[in-house]
Amino acid sequence: MTLSTGWQELLLFAFVLVLTISAGARLIPLLKRWSFGQHAYEDAPKTHALKTGTPTMGGLLFLLALVATAVVAHLYPNFRSFDPTIDRLVILGIGCGFVGFIDDYLSIRRDRNRGLRARTKLLLTACVGAIFLWLAFPLDALAVAKGIAFSVPHWVWFVIGLITILATTQAVNLTDGLDGLAAGAILPPLAVLIWIGLHAGNYGPYLLYGPAAVVIVDVAVAGAVIGFLYYNRHPARLIMGDTGSLALGGILAGSAILLNVQLLLIVIGGVFVVETLSVILQVASFKLTGKRIFRMSPLHHHFELGGWPETKVTHRFWAASALCSLAGLALFEIGVAR
Repeated sequence: MTLSTGWQELLLFAFVLVLTISAGARLIPLLKRWSFGQHAYEDAPKTHALKTGTPTMGGLLFLLALVATAVVAHLYPNFRSFDPTIDRLVILGIGCGFVGFIDDYLSIRRDRNRGLRARTKLLLTACVGAIFLWLAFPLDALAVAKGIAFSVPHWVWFVIGLITILATTQAVNLTDGLDGLAAGAILPPLAVLIWIGLHAGNYGPYLLYGPAAVVIVDVAVAGAVIGFLYYNRHPARLIMGDTGSLALGGILAGSAILLNVQLLLIVIGGVFVVETLSVILQVASFKLTGKRIFRMSPLHHHFELGGWPETKVTHRFWAASALCSLAGLALFEIGVAR
């Protein structure tokens, strides 16, 4: 007997949610025992000193959820018309998460947050992204899609995909600065991508590839994120670290690429875009004029130093993410309707 579409997603969501909460209860004591604690940045707001010692690498829960999703999909191949692209998207998430894990580990062992160099982290993430694009979009698949939803040379599309992965992973990483901020802000964009994947049949040839994979993986990741928030809500008992932020960014980017909605990320991921732009503008302004535009960047620190409690900043950013995602979905639906 096969469960109808909808029940399958709900069961997967519930399974991963319970798995994440259960695993988190066991992971926190292990991280404390191994002294895998967060080190507050010296230039962060003074209130962040209290976060020093909080177990980090909580993103391992996301990697566990991705592995579990792949296992479930293979054990039950009829699960929502099994799409082999699931494996590719899981590889992207785990690969990006592993890069973050190396960075977290080195930061802890070397102390003072001296992990991977920025260019090394970007290069390793680019390698993972290139493997994903090569596996998920072989040339023959792109040849079939060309003229339908794909009208640029293969190498141009490949570069755009790689930039999407690098930009999204780094944007989510920059946003991960307050308890629950990045985790809560990523849920609305994931919901939009799940909606598009579930209704792929309504969009004709617009979608390029892999809507079933996006639905399965993103539903599981959403369950894992909510389970993680149980421990990451203020005051956080567990921090995702780069292990989690890079994994989530990779899944978000890979899902958009599979659905051929890379540009939509700019809207539905508006919070991540603004956070990244605040850093770029701050650095550019200081180098060119010697003056800072914001009290501190990324933007969430600007509001903290302005007197907003951490929870207020987080909740406002969550609301902004929800509004951006609704606006993006509305734009997408209008664009497809035309």
